[in-house]
Amino acid sequence: MPMEPAKDVREQHPDVQFDDTDRALLLALDEDPRMTTMALAQRCGLARGTVHARLERFREAGVLRLNSARVDPARLGRPLSAMVAVELDQHDIDGAIAALSRVPEVLECFAPAGETDLLVRVVARDPDDLYRVSEDVRLCPGVTRTRTSVYLRRVIPYRVGPLLREGLPKNRVSKKS
Repeated sequence: MPMEPAKDVREQHPDVQFDDTDRALLLALDEDPRMTTMALAQRCGLARGTVHARLERFREAGVLRLNSARVDPARLGRPLSAMVAVELDQHDIDGAIAALSRVPEVLECFAPAGETDLLVRVVARDPDDLYRVSEDVRLCPGVTRTRTSVYLRRVIPYRVGPLLREGLPKNRVSKKS
């Protein structure tokens, strides 16, 4: 059975619009994902019911990422990160994606425009382990060639705060930056 490609949230929920209250809530959550509904309500000056309803709307719309995305792979013994560019046999794309999803060290997989068919973000214990992980990727059905680029260091961590602050009135912007 062919795998369904992951859909962009905008395709699933094209009507998702954010007002200033949504942005303030999301910014507060981005700064402290463990905030309770009551703490969010107090911080943003909103009723608890309003916060609860908006959080539920965010969940239903797929706006919030899974909590596991915040786990640092280095804390799991995988401090080395790399991107593996994958070229595929175009007849077995679904098989390749299914096999890649079974490699535990594969954190994400993107289908970019251009010459590369897939970009696979992987983690490893050390260079020898990265070689093993790269081989696991290369040996997936449908994979014809790979190129691995190691991340030497992260210079800008994953962030959405600047996007959330964009257009938000100054009195609604959190004190944290």
